[in-house]
Amino acid sequence: MFIQTESTPNPATLKFLPGQTVLEMGTADFPTPDAGATSPLAQRLFAVEGVTGVFFGTDFVTVTKQDAVEWDHVKPALLGAIMEHFQSGDAVMASDHQPTSGHAAHDGEDGEIVGQIKELLDSRVRPAVAQDGGDITFHGFERGVVYLHMQGACAGCPSSTLTLKMGIENLLRHYIPEVTEVRPVA
Repeated sequence: MFIQTESTPNPATLKFLPGQTVLEMGTADFPTPDAGATSPLAQRLFAVEGVTGVFFGTDFVTVTKQDAVEWDHVKPALLGAIMEHFQSGDAVMASDHQPTSGHAAHDGEDGEIVGQIKELLDSRVRPAVAQDGGDITFHGFERGVVYLHMQGACAGCPSSTLTLKMGIENLLRHYIPEVTEVRPVA
């Protein structure tokens, strides 16, 4: 098994490509070790000292480390944990916890606008962000403001504010005049 690695715009996050499917669909975000309890693979990765976050896409795993920890010190252990996991035949996720599309449901009068927002996110934003090892999902829409949740490499990324304001906000405002601003949520 050969696992490729790619840097991400977030210097604290590295993207691992195991060369096989990680999740059949959707994404899974584990911002803490406790959240990783639903995934045998996440548990293995959090067992490596210095790991602070784990995120799964369809064909990649991103790992976030503490700033004080050097990649040279943790990367070999992470590669070993990923390889060991896939060779073991264990499931990536516990059978009772399956990933979702990530978007929050929205009930209300703005349903058509929210549908357009989600469609633009799915077709234009999320594929590009996945290439950087992260995901951005819809969290809410209120009085012209779109609230988005940043995951994986996007969470805590130094360029995430620029991505939100200059990229996503401009895109949504161009196609959906009712959108006036985009803000991140924790």
